[in-house]
Amino acid sequence: MAEPYQHYIDGEWVSGDGSETFESENPATGETLAEFERGSPSDIDQAITVAEAAYEEWRELSRIERAEYLWDVYQELRDRTDELGEIVTKECGKEISEGKADVVEAAHMVEWAAGDARHPSGDIIPSEIAAKDAYMRRKPRGVTGCITPWNFPIAIPYWHMAVALVEGNTVVFKPAEQTPWCAQIIAEMFDDAGIPPGVFNMVQGFGDAGNAIVEDDRVPTVLFTGSAEVGHKIAGKLGDVSGRRVACEMGGKNAVVITEEADLDIAVHSAVMSSFKTTGQRCVSAERLIVHTDIYDEFKDRFVEIASNVAVGDPLDEETFMGPLIEAEHAEKVARYNELAREEGVNILVDRTELDAAEIPDGHENGHWIGPFVYEADPDADLRCISEEVFGPHVALLEYDGDIERAVEIQNDTPYGLAGAIVSEDYRQINYYRDHAELGLAYGNLPCIGAEVQLPFGGVKKSGNGYPSAREIIEAVTDRTAWTLNNSKDIKMAQGLSADIITEND
Repeated sequence: MAEPYQHYIDGEWVSGDGSETFESENPATGETLAEFERGSPSDIDQAITVAEAAYEEWRELSRIERAEYLWDVYQELRDRTDELGEIVTKECGKEISEGKADVVEAAHMVEWAAGDARHPSGDIIPSEIAAKDAYMRRKPRGVTGCITPWNFPIAIPYWHMAVALVEGNTVVFKPAEQTPWCAQIIAEMFDDAGIPPGVFNMVQGFGDAGNAIVEDDRVPTVLFTGSAEVGHKIAGKLGDVSGRRVACEMGGKNAVVITEEADLDIAVHSAVMSSFKTTGQRCVSAERLIVHTDIYDEFKDRFVEIASNVAVGDPLDEETFMGPLIEAEHAEKVARYNELAREEGVNILVDRTELDAAEIPDGHENGHWIGPFVYEADPDADLRCISEEVFGPHVALLEYDGDIERAVEIQNDTPYGLAGAIVSEDYRQINYYRDHAELGLAYGNLPCIGAEVQLPFGGVKKSGNGYPSAREIIEAVTDRTAWTLNNSKDIKMAQGLSADIITEND
């Protein structure tokens, strides 16, 4: 095996202080893809030190000058989409169309961020006083810590970093330990683009490296996408710390509402996509399908038929719909939730927790395979399986009777609020859902997936604070200053406040 890949700090490939390494694994085969040095808190300290030193010079460049580095990255993403899509699929197990889409989404985000550099920035605001100009300017905050997940190993890092860099911040990047090869390629792209030393830094590693970013007061902004458990720890740590800001996008217990007015072809198609794309390992995946009693039986029959036969297999094969889960530990977690559902007494409709040997492709026996698990349950029951996020192909059918208000009541009966969808041909039902569903991402007559970079992305309640997307990321990585400039030789105040200076001699 080749020498372990190194960290990227201060424009150089460097070995860290520690001697430990870790391996990237293909979740479909169990084979080792590459070996990486494991970063330590002291490596993070070094990366933050050089990022802080590079910040003053980087921020002095114009937004357009900073964006020029990203255009080279954009071009490389477009030129290498097929190649990098295969790498994404090999390392995180998404079927090949999703692997390529991950790269295209990254390119779109870089394109948006770089293009935005030539768009207006700030606002001109009218003043009460004719001789005054009032306007708002944005300033970068400094070193930005980016902690990213494995399920979108190319796209989400660029969602975080492209805007942060264009806005004048420097970056310390700690990628997910499950997908270090994808992160290696991201660092190589910034190196190819000639980004100045210290502006972008990457340290591979585990939770201790990510925690070192969170603990360091020299990092005013932390961008995190990942599990609710970790995200809430970060938010709890930094939420009340003066001068520090955390933007978290976390998981959900998302649902698709299918009313009695639904087109069943759209409903079944949307539900299958929402439940099983990325093997249910999207933060927006739907683990609850809330279906009106009038169409419940027909919907159930059609959905169960597809779930029983959906193609699970080699994610590099274009005939595959579902690949493996990311790692053995996660497969065990999903299997435990499937067993929990059995113990909680739900009515199991599809159980492909253990796939037949014939379903597993030759040479893939060591992959982390779990097929769809579908059951029906009482939406009012106090069950962990319908309230806790599983992050896998684990889906509950919840039958309801009544109007759209009842469906939305079930939809909102969760501490999460990330994403949801409604399938209905009645625009009044859609509008009620629009106005009352507690979520950050909503879809009508569509699957509960599909982020476009120019739209807001993020949730409410336990799912996060809604920052991680194009214009909203700008809010996270910049501070606003409201400026008022007097163009007169006299001082005149708003609200009728007197500007006269009165002394005892007057």
